Amino acid sequence: MTAILMAAGVGGCSVSRNNDALAQMDADKDITGSIGRSVPTTDEPTDADLAFARNAASDVLTRGGKDSSQPWENPTTGARGSVTPLASAYTAEGRTCRDFLASYVNGTSETWMQGAACRSDHGRWDVHSLKPWKKS
Repeated sequence: MTAILMAAGVGGCSVSRNNDALAQMDADKDITGSIGRSVPTTDEPTDADLAFARNAASDVLTRGGKDSSQPWENPTTGARGSVTPLASAYTAEGRTCRDFLASYVNGTSETWMQGAACRSDHGRWDVHSLKPWKKS
C-alpha cells in the first residue's frame, strides 16, 4: 500500500522552471566542439580566387599545348577549378590573343567563367577579361 501511495504522490507533481534557464539550456545544448564551423561559400569568386584562375590561364596558354587544361586552387578559400583554352589564337589590336573557359568550384557551388588573354611583349599571356560565362 505504501508503494501505491508513493507512486500516486510522485505522479501528480509538476516541475516549474525559470524561463531564462530554459533558454540558456536550449542555446548550449548543441555546442560540443566536435564539429568545426563551416565556412560559408558564395557563388561569386573572390579577387584572390580570380588571381589564381588568371595565373593558371597564363600558364596553360604559355605552354601552348593543344587540348590541355591547367588546374588551380586557392588554399585560403578552398575554391578550385581548371582553365581550358578554346579554339585557336586570333589577332586583336596587333596582338595574339586567345579565349578560354575556367571552372569555379567552391563548396557545393559550381560555375563557369569565360576569359580572354593576349600575349605580352615578353611572351607571357596577360588575362584582360574574366567574367561569368553566358551561354549563347
